[in-house]
Amino acid sequence: MSAGVATMEMPEADLLQRFESLPQLVNDDPWLLHRGRFVGTDLLVSVGPVPYYLSIARGRIIACERGPLLMRSWRFAVRGGAEAWRRHWERMPPPHYHDLFGLAKRGLVTIEGDIHPLMANLFYFKDVLSAPRRLAGAA
Repeated sequence: MSAGVATMEMPEADLLQRFESLPQLVNDDPWLLHRGRFVGTDLLVSVGPVPYYLSIARGRIIACERGPLLMRSWRFAVRGGAEAWRRHWERMPPPHYHDLFGLAKRGLVTIEGDIHPLMANLFYFKDVLSAPRRLAGAA
């Protein structure tokens, strides 16, 4: 019975694939790279129970590692349920799902750690975390 519960909580493979396309989506976007040209940090993004560790240098995602990884450090984390990310990445997200802080206000994602890099580069990180939305039309 517990195996069925774990399966229900696990995000669908296509949702994880969308997130794993993030490095290509970001690194192929000249405007996003320009916007993030001063960004260099490590962060954790959880898509449901699956953690991803992103390393960013000069706005480029240089590593996207699927975890969990023991002793892997990060500066800040954004953790959200699979359904929250699925709705956030719709082509036209509904109200409160369109924005990172809309999700946080509703308790659908949590933001923790040293949020200074996030706040100092807010529009960059909002665009990075919404980049899989561009794949909504391709699905």
